[in-house]
Order: sequence, then C-alpha cells, then structure tokens
Amino acid sequence: MQQQRLAGKVAVITGASRGIGRVMALTFARHGARVVIAAKSEAEKPRLPGTIYTVAREIEALGGQALALRVDVRVIEDLQAMVDQTLSHFGRLDILVNNAGALWWQDVADTPMGRFDLMHEVNVRAAFAASQAAIAPLRAAGGGHIIVCSPPVELAALPGKVGYLISKYGMTMLAQGLAEELRADNIAVNALWPVTLVQTQATVNFAIGEPKLWRRPEIVADAALEVVTTPPAELTGRALLDEDFLRERGVTDFTQYRCDPEHEPPRITTGHAAKVGLAPG
Repeated sequence: MQQQRLAGKVAVITGASRGIGRVMALTFARHGARVVIAAKSEAEKPRLPGTIYTVAREIEALGGQALALRVDVRVIEDLQAMVDQTLSHFGRLDILVNNAGALWWQDVADTPMGRFDLMHEVNVRAAFAASQAAIAPLRAAGGGHIIVCSPPVELAALPGKVGYLISKYGMTMLAQGLAEELRADNIAVNALWPVTLVQTQATVNFAIGEPKLWRRPEIVADAALEVVTTPPAELTGRALLDEDFLRERGVTDFTQYRCDPEHEPPRITTGHAAKVGLAPG
C-alpha cells in the first residue's frame, strides 16, 4: 500500500467493474480508502472483462477493503440501497464518484427515444439521485467529495451528439449547482473529464483510434485522487480536465500515461472526448 492519503475514508464508485472506474477504485484503495464497487457486472463477457467481484478481489490483494454491490443506477432503490449498505458495512461515506455512463453519438434524427432515455437515466438522472442520497451521510461525516464524470459545457460540440451531451452537460450543471448548495456543509462537488481519448472497453471494442492516440485511465484516476485529497472548501464547483488540473498540481511529465510509449496522444476537443473518452460502467 502507498502513502495513506485517504486513510479512514470510504469511497463509492459507480461503474467500477472495469475501465476508468476500476482504476479509480484501485488508486483510492492504494491510498487507504475502503471502496464500494458499485456496478451491474456480476459475470464476465468476452468483450466486457471484469466484474464487481474481480475488482473487489484486486483491492483485497493490495491489502485494502472493498465491498462489491450489484447496482443498476437506473433504479432509485438500488442507489439508495448502495448508500445504506455502505453505511451498514463501513459506517460512513466520504466520497461519491458518479462514473457510470451510457453512450450514443448520433444526429438527433438517428437517435431512438429509447437510447435518449437510457442516456438520461444512466447519466444525469443517476448522478442526481446518487448525489441526493449521499448528502445526508456526507454531512454526517463532516464533509466530503462528490465527483461527476462529465465535460465542461462546450456548445460547439453538440452537433452529432446532442442527446448524449444534453445528458452529460446536465451532469456538469448538477456538479456546479450542487457545489453551491453544499458549500456551507464542507462538501465539494466537481466534474472531471479527460482531454484525450482514454483506453477503455469503448475505445478497444469499437476500434476508436489506436494506442498511439490513447492515454491510460490512470491519468483520470490520478486527477480524481488529487480532487478528493483537497480540502473541500479549496476546490468545488469546477468542471475539471484531467491534464490541466494535474498541471495545476505540478505535474509536467505525462509520458507515464501513454499507451504507446513512443507517441504522445493529441489533445482533442471536449466534445470529441465526450463521445469516446469514458466507457459505460
């Protein structure tokens, strides 16, 4: 285990059975957090490796503590049970990361209403409901952090992915509005998003780019670690980009995050990152 920057803390991460959520969970655990792995995946599939149980075992192999919870973020009762079981098992809640997501990037004319509804249920509605359920225990803990995995609002990025970005920008609006509502409670709320393509099951399975265009998900996890180890009063209400925020914290060498050691991935627009940067949980 590394330096215990999160010793004594309890973190809940949705969509944590693979991809960025999994790496966040491992990163937090290495720094002493007890982690709740909240996702739907209880059995592996050929194109979707990893489950809530495999990630929990990885954390336990590090010497950490984990709780695997089967959660469908579309179901309000599941989200409330997620918070209740976290409190029952670990006694507190300090960090909530709304990482689960659903993708569909097509023109309005080519977006079935079922897809539109799914994105809103999994993205903005789930983040709203999970954050709402977390408020009371975060207050009881004396404060804490909520992260939503969504991009800064960039209206020029909307064409071709209107339905998706309505849901993702809604998450960012949630972060910025809730931050002001909870500022007096010492609870920080921030949005976080990558500036490059990130290697996830989405980029791999759909052949979106290639390794020389990707960064490893560790960059988002390291940025998230910096967020949740900052006193809430000092960092709240922002729509953060991973590289820019890490540069604020003094990081200058990003070669460790390359998927191809010989190529530095290009920075892309927030809208393009919104299409493919984060895989569903």
